[in-house]
Amino acid sequence: MRTSRLYMRIKRFFSHLFSTPWHVGRYFTSSTLKAIEHAIKVSEDKHLGEIRFVIEADLHPLEVLLNKTPKKRAFELFSQLGVWDTEHNNGILIYVCLADRDVEILADRAIHQRIGHAGWEAICQVMEKYFRAGEFEAGALQGITLVGEALIQHFPVLSNQKSLRNELPNAPLII
Repeated sequence: MRTSRLYMRIKRFFSHLFSTPWHVGRYFTSSTLKAIEHAIKVSEDKHLGEIRFVIEADLHPLEVLLNKTPKKRAFELFSQLGVWDTEHNNGILIYVCLADRDVEILADRAIHQRIGHAGWEAICQVMEKYFRAGEFEAGALQGITLVGEALIQHFPVLSNQKSLRNELPNAPLII
């Protein structure tokens, strides 16, 4: 058991070590990034939520040695990018860590109370299934659609709210 855990840590270390920003461009082409940005804009026109999509090729090798998980990294980015600081407390971070083949979704308190961890995890699993099949654009767009549906259900745009300001950038952030 201990040997297999050590093997997994070594495998993860090398996965991060050899993952580069080039990998992001390989899986998330410029047309895919534009499609993600467009999908977020279309989605946000239908609800009060704010979606931020972040793709990271790898973590620093020292962070991997210290066993930083994608979930911990997503929490850091959630704070650093101000996703938690939306007017209605309904910001959503969709974080993709390519080296770990992991998706994490974090939501601000107002929406998280309604959807919960299980709801977000189900969306992550759908996205990861697409990614494992090499369908990165389809997985990203499906994830945005599912997050949008949850936001429409709990934070729909009312007729008197059509001119809402966009609090977070729609363009995916590549780190």
